[in-house]
Amino acid sequence: MKLLVLATDYPKQNESVALMYIHTRNKYYVQNGFDVTVINFRARMNYLIDGVKVITLREYQTNQNKYDILISHAPNIRNHFLFLNKYSKNFSDIVFFFHGHEVLKISDTYPEPYGYMKKIALFSLIIQELYDSFKLRLWNNYLRKILNNAHFIFVSKWMHDMFIKYVQLDPNVIKSKSHIIYNSVGKNFEKYDYDTSSEKEFDFITIRNNLDDSKYSIDIVSKIANSNSNYKFCVIGKGQFFQNNEKPNNLIWIDKNLRHDEVISYLNKSKCALMPTRTDAQGVMACEMATFGIPLITSDIEVCKEVFTDFENIGFIDNEEIELDITPIYEKLLSKSEITKRKKYFAEYTIGKEIELFKKINIT
Repeated sequence: MKLLVLATDYPKQNESVALMYIHTRNKYYVQNGFDVTVINFRARMNYLIDGVKVITLREYQTNQNKYDILISHAPNIRNHFLFLNKYSKNFSDIVFFFHGHEVLKISDTYPEPYGYMKKIALFSLIIQELYDSFKLRLWNNYLRKILNNAHFIFVSKWMHDMFIKYVQLDPNVIKSKSHIIYNSVGKNFEKYDYDTSSEKEFDFITIRNNLDDSKYSIDIVSKIANSNSNYKFCVIGKGQFFQNNEKPNNLIWIDKNLRHDEVISYLNKSKCALMPTRTDAQGVMACEMATFGIPLITSDIEVCKEVFTDFENIGFIDNEEIELDITPIYEKLLSKSEITKRKKYFAEYTIGKEIELFKKINIT
């Protein structure tokens, strides 16, 4: 089966790791016998990576080869919509993957930026508000027109519900075309298990790529550290948060972003992961930690309750609690003698479901 995948950007060997979650899927497709070609809208030349052919938009425009299914990941207006509007007639089936912001009204679903980011963000927020209104009307009109050829994959039920709310397609009309399939975790988190016997340097660890995005709640982590001075906290990630906010004495900040193997090393040095969030479509990093087996504390919000159903090593906190005593939930999690490794987010049960859907679509 031949798949054409649309991506705003794409990884390059030993260079960019942009949108790696798309490449993770594509590698799995190739391993299972699919012929995968990606249009990287930012590419200036064709290249091959891990058996996946990556081409420029011009290459497609020149040859317009035939494909069984077109796949659009996190579709935007500038690239995906313009391509679809011009070339969708070339495809009998189009699969849309919705990962987050592309079908959300940001001002409604994302928290306010931190104070030190507001001056930078004010103009952007105004532009974002206008853009969101435009994009949601555009997708509503377009998707209704091509509904017979369209299939929708959402990375959580929460993401599906937000799509219905903002794009405003009738859920009864698109029910047979809607599928909830979670993102998979990295291979290392499938392969390895949390080492309970290793020496622990930290009580709590938080790992985020961007500390300045308020949805990742580093302010909540800092508040918890201040209220629980008898524990040692570690925050890893890049950003200006601790340059603009006083860092608790019992919190160590490591100013870097980690590879997957480094993440596992730091998790094994820690007794518990602390990953509060104000909003997320799924929260893949937290899912990786939970799959790995480390005790994990996250926020008592709808999407977190959904994605961690059946996980034994999860505790929930109220984001709004002013002075949270973390001890009861921490001790309860650490008292569990043996945790069953959950395979919910293994590639076999996530990307494997996507493959099943593609085969079904191709037959019909």
